[in-house]
Amino acid sequence: MTIELQQVSKRYGSLTALRAATVRFADHKIYGLLGNNGAGKSTMLNLIAGRIFPDAGSIRIDGRPNTEDAALGRLFLMGEKNLFPDEMNIARALRWAERLFPGFDLAYARELAEAFELPVNRKKIKGLSTGYGSIFRIVLTLASRAPHLLFDEPVLGLDAQHRDLFYRLLLAHYAETPCTIILSTHLIAEVSGVIEHAVILRQGQILVDQPREALPAGSREPLASMLAQEGADLQNYFIKLMEEGAKNE
Repeated sequence: MTIELQQVSKRYGSLTALRAATVRFADHKIYGLLGNNGAGKSTMLNLIAGRIFPDAGSIRIDGRPNTEDAALGRLFLMGEKNLFPDEMNIARALRWAERLFPGFDLAYARELAEAFELPVNRKKIKGLSTGYGSIFRIVLTLASRAPHLLFDEPVLGLDAQHRDLFYRLLLAHYAETPCTIILSTHLIAEVSGVIEHAVILRQGQILVDQPREALPAGSREPLASMLAQEGADLQNYFIKLMEEGAKNE
């Protein structure tokens, strides 16, 4: 089970959001799709999920073109926007999700909501704060039980306690229900201990596509401790590595 992009490009007017991207997200791994804001991360995820269409290239999910419903039914994208009516309360939205999404686990969704203290019966979707809006979408994504889970800036608005809870629940879900997970974020150092493989984007191009342990150029230390010693953030550190490598070619 894989997600594969071959020479995928996307433009918005004069802006090239993604340039000839070729990448393969293999089964049963946690990927970090990393880069600063505007690097092309959201564009890539929305292209994979069929919410927008590429100008060039192809995308396949488990061997099928992502234009087919059978392919798109195998993934769930947590985007930045809520897709349920604003006037609907959380409990009703979860019940509708059970009807709409094959494999949606309503009991698990309620467990997750309780863990996050999401007020399912009292709150309408429009009344959720930014943080609880993110939590609602996290709950939907994990409870979808899809083979491929895509998270676009999942901890937006979450406090430190809820961010920590999210990562713990994510790892528990991954251990219990093997799947492919793609975490798109600009908070690179924060996810360095969670991801197994890093895909780093810069200005719509893939700079790095490597297992986490291969990234520090010979260092076997965890990335977080290495970066603390280097006094640099992960993104800038590896952008510097790639630029220095290009000069030496």
